[in-house]
Amino acid sequence: MSPKLEIVKGALILSDAHFSPTRPELFPLIESIYKEELQVPQLILMGDIFDALFGAIPHTYAKNQKMIEMLQSISQKTAVIYLEGNHDFNLTRLFAHMQIFPIAKQPVMCSYENKTIFLAHGDFAGPLGYRLYTAFIRSPFVLPVLKMIDVLSKHAILRYVYAHLAKKEDCNEFHSFKAFISKHIENSYECDYFIEGHYHQNKQIKFQKFTYINLGAFACNQRYFTVKSLDDTELLEEKSFSKG
Repeated sequence: MSPKLEIVKGALILSDAHFSPTRPELFPLIESIYKEELQVPQLILMGDIFDALFGAIPHTYAKNQKMIEMLQSISQKTAVIYLEGNHDFNLTRLFAHMQIFPIAKQPVMCSYENKTIFLAHGDFAGPLGYRLYTAFIRSPFVLPVLKMIDVLSKHAILRYVYAHLAKKEDCNEFHSFKAFISKHIENSYECDYFIEGHYHQNKQIKFQKFTYINLGAFACNQRYFTVKSLDDTELLEEKSFSKG
């Protein structure tokens, strides 16, 4: 578990943008922050911001280069916290000025107005087989092999991944979501709020020990969230971005 971080009032939080050439909707929002048209005191990226960005596979940079450059620039002026997801990982070499948390260090413990908040992308506690798989593909011993395979195959595997992701439906309702989350985290943490992405449900659930918030996916309808004062009824304010 990570050291406690401080969340700033007005922080912009977004999750699951799945940015790619076929899903470019995030670009205007990040460009607006980059150009300082939209002022944010802190930017919290909750994983799967990119549809495919793997820090050890350079071919994934090319399709995301301008977005990478803008985020690099933003992070030199604004505090950026990046929780890696299952579509974007091993990012330290790309974003030297950000606080980056891999899946293994999630959930991230934060404080805000004397409250304890946990942040997570959301796939940190999956079935054992899935956790072994995610650890395997992030291994510093495995990644050079994957890079070599990618080059020798002339990016055939990545082309397949891109084609599969382009057809994936990200906005379906997760039935029995409350029961799933109850088993997932309800009795595992002591906090005031637990916020995660990954499931794209845009739902808030009151449990006995804390309030659980699953963020809506930016990829679905360009939703992002800002942190309000706890004097308000809700911690997060939902917003939609439209250029102009």
